[in-house]
Amino acid sequence: MGGSTRLSNLFCYSSRPSIDRTSRKDPLVNAEQFKALRHRQFRNYWLGSFTSVGATQLQVMGLAWLVYELSESALMLGYLGAAMGFPAVLTTLFGGALADRVNKRRLLEITSILTFLLLTLLSWLDWSGQVTAWHAIAIAAGISIITGFDWPARQAIFPALIEREDMMSAVALTTVIWQATRMVMPAFGGVIIALTDTWVLFTLCAIGFIFMYLVLINLEVKADPVAIRQSTLNQIREGISFILTTRTFYVLLGLSYSVFFFGMIYMQLMPAFTDMLGAGEQGYGYLLSVTGFGAVTGTAISGALQGSHRLGLGMLLSAAVFCVFIYLFALVCYAGFTGAYYVALVVIFAAAIFSSVFMVTSTTVLQLEVPDALRGRVMGFHAITYNLAPLGALMGGAIAEATNPSIAVSLMVSILLGLILWILAGQESIRKIDGQLLTSKG
Repeated sequence: MGGSTRLSNLFCYSSRPSIDRTSRKDPLVNAEQFKALRHRQFRNYWLGSFTSVGATQLQVMGLAWLVYELSESALMLGYLGAAMGFPAVLTTLFGGALADRVNKRRLLEITSILTFLLLTLLSWLDWSGQVTAWHAIAIAAGISIITGFDWPARQAIFPALIEREDMMSAVALTTVIWQATRMVMPAFGGVIIALTDTWVLFTLCAIGFIFMYLVLINLEVKADPVAIRQSTLNQIREGISFILTTRTFYVLLGLSYSVFFFGMIYMQLMPAFTDMLGAGEQGYGYLLSVTGFGAVTGTAISGALQGSHRLGLGMLLSAAVFCVFIYLFALVCYAGFTGAYYVALVVIFAAAIFSSVFMVTSTTVLQLEVPDALRGRVMGFHAITYNLAPLGALMGGAIAEATNPSIAVSLMVSILLGLILWILAGQESIRKIDGQLLTSKG
């Protein structure tokens, strides 16, 4: 379906498992930001993750393009966003509890295989000409359910492969996987769609998850000692109780949720913005890719904040500046002047830098502060963050359908900016988070 005439004539997003630290290290990298790579098992996991994460980026891009091609509706993009986000929000509650009970590697193996099967089904429907927008949305919902179990396990497994002092490096490197693939894969996907068809794209996504499975089965992670006797619901309740009684967690989790729900809808509406700018597949791919490039840049910058006494202030200010650049992006797309597309590329690049700085620093703070016994559950709640971006698109898509995408984005970002300013003014403990103090705790 992605190879229609309109597309093809264009060129084209504290019960940590004990491990043998000495046998897992080797002097590969000495630079501060890359020092987590000295742990061999983390390095293997990190390199292997590029395949499944790259496949996820292609899948998100391909689904959005396919649904918009079939429906030409911003509201249908909103429905797609809801399908990609809402099921994962629900299943993550149980996924976090499960990650604290079972072998996290085994859990990731299962989620990789199930995602492979759904992507294979989507590819076959597309290749056979039977796919509809609702087929794509239903399969997106199925993958979202699986993601609810996959994400908490991903968040909980990598701290077991490193030392505490390498946490900022590991969080940054894990973030780099998403940002680097977001920089490369959308442009690559645009070429694939233009030269072949979307079913080829989805086939490549399926292959990516098989590669991740092969990495996982060779990863040496000792099974967690399962000493949990309470019910799953009590586990979830315990995680919620910890979050609600710990200021750092409920404020930063709430802000992370808001950044993605209110601030990231421009990503879900990107096909509509591409249409406003008259850029086609090539423009769509480059708009997504440049956000990845900006995010990689932001991830590198975040390393400078690792030992800063003003880590909290820098984290909050970066979120506020992100909002300002999103306002500018919406304005440029709405104005549609000559050269607007190139200005939009620069603005969205800057926005991605600051959103990345916020996400890396805030995630690091949470990873350093969460007790190991609660890591799967609490970081599972954090994993909900990434599912709120497509969910926010349901609200944004409805507003965009009634007005236009620029107005929808501006209204939602205004809510986010108000929350950030409130935290800056009224939450001194967050504003004064000290990076050196955090990393020195043991």
